[in-house]
Amino acid sequence: MRLKPIEFEPPLRPLPSRVRTLLDDADERIEALVQLRRDTPLPAFVPCDFVMAWHALSVLPELSLAPGNRFLEWGSGAGVVTCLASIVGFDAIGIEIEEDLVELAESLSDDHGLETEFVCGTFVPDEDDDLLADHREVNWLREGGQNAYEWLDLEPDDFDIVFAYPWPGEEAAIVNLFARRASVGALLLTYHGQDGMRLVRKVK
Repeated sequence: MRLKPIEFEPPLRPLPSRVRTLLDDADERIEALVQLRRDTPLPAFVPCDFVMAWHALSVLPELSLAPGNRFLEWGSGAGVVTCLASIVGFDAIGIEIEEDLVELAESLSDDHGLETEFVCGTFVPDEDDDLLADHREVNWLREGGQNAYEWLDLEPDDFDIVFAYPWPGEEAAIVNLFARRASVGALLLTYHGQDGMRLVRKVK
């Protein structure tokens, strides 16, 4: 199996009012949580560019790139990208290890009338812990916590598109996990700061 890069330059369009309202609300909630946790900061919590995520997600159905409709966010944080995926029309699930962020994500989604699911736990299956050998200090890749797939009664290869925001130097762990556990044909969409979004497909 290998991962094949996909040429992907989503057009920049005006944000729909529903999306702008969601993002404005999310920004306020995130800032409020950061202030609440200022004495005990959330480890390794840096949101991605949500506007860029919207442009990327919104064009995927138009291009018919995903083999199906099931979306998973690894390390979903405040749940904004998972919410955006739901607006686009994906069956959207987020996995996040920080309970406060899961609670924020659930309330954000509920208040905007979105159908999403968030699980507090790890997105790394127990049998794949070897992929974290060089990344033990990274919070969002850390061991422990509930196995999210057992809670969902799903496996990583049940999803058609996975989104992640890997920290610099941690991309290999994300890519290797996807290459090992995703189904053939599935997409991995990742955010890389100033380098933007990258999209790959698992192929034989």
